Amino acid sequence: MSIRKSRFGVSALAAVGVAVLATLMVIEGPPSWADRAGLTTSALANTLQKADVPELGPARRGPDTGQLPVSGTFAPVLEKTTPAVVSITTSRVVESTGRENLPGIPFFFGPNGPSFEGPSPDEPGPGRRQMGSGSGVIVGPNGLIVTNDHVVDGASKVEVHLSDRRHFTAEVIGSDSKTDIAVLKIDAKDLPVLRFGNSDGVRVGDLALAIGNPFGIGQTVTMGIVGATGRGNLGIEDYEDFIQTDAAINPGNSGGALINTQGELIGINTAILSRGGGNHGVGFAVPVNLAHSVMKQLIESGHVSRGYLGVGIQDLTPDMAQKFNAPDHLGALVRDVTPDSPGEAAGLQRGDVIREVNGDRVRDTRELRLKISGTAPGESVKLAVLRDGAEKALTAKLGELPGEEQTARSTTSGTSALAGLQVTELTADVARELKLEPGTRGVVVTNVAPGSAAQESGLQRADVIMEINRKPVTSVAEFRAGVSAAGKESILMLVNRGGNVLFMVVESR
Repeated sequence: MSIRKSRFGVSALAAVGVAVLATLMVIEGPPSWADRAGLTTSALANTLQKADVPELGPARRGPDTGQLPVSGTFAPVLEKTTPAVVSITTSRVVESTGRENLPGIPFFFGPNGPSFEGPSPDEPGPGRRQMGSGSGVIVGPNGLIVTNDHVVDGASKVEVHLSDRRHFTAEVIGSDSKTDIAVLKIDAKDLPVLRFGNSDGVRVGDLALAIGNPFGIGQTVTMGIVGATGRGNLGIEDYEDFIQTDAAINPGNSGGALINTQGELIGINTAILSRGGGNHGVGFAVPVNLAHSVMKQLIESGHVSRGYLGVGIQDLTPDMAQKFNAPDHLGALVRDVTPDSPGEAAGLQRGDVIREVNGDRVRDTRELRLKISGTAPGESVKLAVLRDGAEKALTAKLGELPGEEQTARSTTSGTSALAGLQVTELTADVARELKLEPGTRGVVVTNVAPGSAAQESGLQRADVIMEINRKPVTSVAEFRAGVSAAGKESILMLVNRGGNVLFMVVESR
């Protein structure tokens, strides 16, 4: 049994439930500080405004008529919605020199598995180019697109193909691996959009239509029902609240749309549970409300902020419930309280059972994490707690999740001298790993396209770009601004390489 995400076709093992061994189909390169950066986000403040974020629709419920709401065809709905679902192709440079498997982790090569350009595994060279495909949803007429993080993660080039056969090079505005949501932008206007629904209104038994590009064969629509909501503990993402459906989802559908019969977006298709890599009727979509929240933060503030309580928690089993004098095994058991954390300030103690947050019932640790992370730092939450069987009411003012890799990613493209160069924010953790002096500012090079002007100039992965044309660079936004200002001209950069500072010039072509 495996859980598969379609991007480039490589797998990793993950546990699903108690007795099911799952394989998470994601392609990753060799582990590094860049690969471990869990959150990669940025914002185009000069082009995207808060008004660009579409609003959620009402939480609709289908008619309770006792009959299936099928009129014989979904064609009228699909004629309006399918033009807003796009195909995405990506390319990524692989630094390894072979297709060797990692111990215990099988590779799957299907019709949509990885393909390679460049030197063969036995030939020397700077690297091979790995191709992948997925889907995306247009949510803004100015070219705003939502897809999965794993569709574009690590890609040096992202292309979007519209239903009218036009195609564009896309920029990754921001990406959140913790929820597997990414936001792209293409230079186009007056595009068809898929309006947001509201996943709070989704019920088990609702009809659902999945739209995407399975196996790269072209846009395809499948139908099923919602089999479950709030599905989690699958080991796919850090924050899981999936809509489960039996609408056929296959490799290449990732990032595509799950819609209701009103033609509203209710989820972003993400993964499948499968024995052999194909569809077996168990697919998962990120609910649109969660995707909307992440997208809104990426556009408006450039990163995703998550609330922080500062407690270690675990699920409450029936046996433990008896030991802690709880009436049932619902809730999250506090196993540890971080010193000087919001939880300690609120009075939480080891052995407390958190049963409610702001009046909403908490069934397990997954629900508590979702509720806390979904609350803005600085806001207060009311907690209903059981302590030795006695009910207590506590109030905690949340902090911001520490250690959150609030990084930004940017890939330059087009005719710039730095075309093909990918950078990310320099965080404190990355600076320590690179053994840089405290206070070092800049952006970190995470990928240099083989054969590019940047590579020929000597730029390397892990270089820190501190200046562009004698102007300081302290963020990805400033890096982008510097590249844009340079246009097609050569670029003078101040680079920190392992603590040594040097000037470099990248000539334009």
